[in-house]
Amino acid sequence: MLKFILIFLVSVLISSISQIILKKSAVKKYDSVIKEYLNVRVICAYTMFFLSTLLTMYAYTGVPLTLGALLESVGYIYIPVLSFFFIKEKITPRMVLGSLFIICGIIVYNL
Repeated sequence: MLKFILIFLVSVLISSISQIILKKSAVKKYDSVIKEYLNVRVICAYTMFFLSTLLTMYAYTGVPLTLGALLESVGYIYIPVLSFFFIKEKITPRMVLGSLFIICGIIVYNL
């Protein structure tokens, strides 16, 4: 089961990285709408989302659904940390508190 948990966590990390790539692409100005949606960053990010989905589906073969929801909440930790390092966004106490509330809510719901 540990193997599937690790696959699940890698899947969430890949999904989080692809979200950061999409955000970086969204703030860039493009000459046309076609270039805005058909560029290397966007295509790479959606390919990563697809890979993440496949990994998640595979991980669910060895992880119970209730544990899957808990593992998915790790994304609420990955995103602010990745945003801090790659987009230079500040991690505010409000963001930390909000993420903790979300994670606690998921844990309580699953208990």
